[in-house]
Amino acid sequence: MLYLVHMRVDLPHDLAPGRVEELKRAERELAQDLQRDGRWVHLWRVAGRYENYSVFDVADHDELHGLLTSLPLFPYLDVTVTALARHPSALPTPPE
Repeated sequence: MLYLVHMRVDLPHDLAPGRVEELKRAERELAQDLQRDGRWVHLWRVAGRYENYSVFDVADHDELHGLLTSLPLFPYLDVTVTALARHPSALPTPPE
């Protein structure tokens, strides 16, 4: 199943800079692992903001929930999830 996920990061101003860097490093590593295994299909930054739009391809809502809650930055995320379905006017996806 495909999901469009909007994530907005809101780090507390009193979070220690070392902790912030540790969270960002761990987040980057996990995000790249999920991209490599094909579950985090697209990742786009929102220009000028600390947020992104992503597309996930996972089995179901529960798997997506598990992935999102495993993100190191999850406690500081405002997340909006939209389930996606193929549009009848969309061109077929070319085979890989």
